[in-house]
Amino acid sequence: MKIEGEGRLVRIFLGESDRFEGRPLYEAIVLLARAEGIAGATVLRGLMGFGASSRIHTTKILRLSEDLPIVVEIVDRADRIAAILPKLDRMVGEGLITLEKVDVIAYRHDAAAPGARATEEGAGSAAG
Repeated sequence: MKIEGEGRLVRIFLGESDRFEGRPLYEAIVLLARAEGIAGATVLRGLMGFGASSRIHTTKILRLSEDLPIVVEIVDRADRIAAILPKLDRMVGEGLITLEKVDVIAYRHDAAAPGARATEEGAGSAAG
């Protein structure tokens, strides 16, 4: 898959304890993105935050530490992101979904070594 130039970044802000069909919501979102062939998705766990309820979620308060803030970031071409937005909207009961334009500088995958990152030497020799 090749992505260059303008793309879209979706950020989904939710709680760690949020669920969808029996599994963590962040996991369900990443699995959806993968199944839809999206370029990439990353889950980030926050140390502290609050949302619409204005309730603070932090690692400092033991009873709330099991519902820490989570951000899922998904990047791809605008058309591919537009195709999954209705599905994301149905999945996210509470939370915030944002969409922004991004300039994709590089999106690389070394097909010869699945799961491995190309080294500078390997990338240099592949170029030519």
